Amino acid sequence: MQDETLSEPLPLPRPRRNLTTTLLAALLAFLVGGGIVGWLATTGQLPASLREARAARLVPRPTGAVPLAASAPTPQPPSTPADPATLGGVETRLALLEDRLTRIDSEATAASGNAARSEALLVAYAARRRLDKGEPLSFVADQLTLRFGGAQPQAVQTIIAAAKRPITLDELIGQLEAAAPVLTGTLRDESTWTRLRREIASLFVVRRAPVPAATAENRIARARLMLARGKIGEAVAEVERLPGAEGAQLWIEEARRYENTQRALDVIETAAMLEPRALRDGAGRSVDQPSPLAPNADTAPEPVETTAP
Repeated sequence: MQDETLSEPLPLPRPRRNLTTTLLAALLAFLVGGGIVGWLATTGQLPASLREARAARLVPRPTGAVPLAASAPTPQPPSTPADPATLGGVETRLALLEDRLTRIDSEATAASGNAARSEALLVAYAARRRLDKGEPLSFVADQLTLRFGGAQPQAVQTIIAAAKRPITLDELIGQLEAAAPVLTGTLRDESTWTRLRREIASLFVVRRAPVPAATAENRIARARLMLARGKIGEAVAEVERLPGAEGAQLWIEEARRYENTQRALDVIETAAMLEPRALRDGAGRSVDQPSPLAPNADTAPEPVETTAP
């Protein structure tokens, strides 16, 4: 019995399915299906509902975002007419702004004009100081021509010519002192006998009228005083009345030239303050802004008339 059992053949084992083969088959089927779907989407044969569903799966959505209905239009608020009071307020503010800008522009123009006049006055003062010291004008001459050449050309020419042959007030006073003997007539070309007779005759003087107050010495003293006060014309008038005035013609000419120069300096200083039209700034531009010192913008200093030095 035991031998029969041993002599029977054993049953063959059931073959196992290959797991790798199954996985490869599933992957191949997935790839083939994805390729078919992509080909259909590319050629436009895929239904629209499937394309939208596929696009929705591909686009990531933020967490908590609520999808918006594509077909719902955004409601627009109804248009309302502008409030007239609001428009009036805007126009008022614009008008105030324009008025303020105009005022600022006017103030800037006035400040620029006043600065140009101040600079011109400084140039005139510098010219006066140099002439009073007998120094050359140097660069001041160019500034005089630039700023006052159009307004007062005659005065500018007089000042520049005077700087080439400077004469100071101290020099005029010294020359007057040196010419006093000639002016009083005490220095004469006469012989010793004639001078002795004149001295003896002066010891006895018969006066039939009051002594004249205006003696030669008094006239020279008054001329010296007028020079010190800057009244050159009155000093020249006193010298011209002296007995020896013919011998002081050179001094008289120098005094008159000095007087003309001082008058020309006065004119350009007045032009710097009051000239409304022809004054120019350092860049050569016309100063159109009226002077704050002038009561009438059309009032201008008259051109100076001076004799040739």
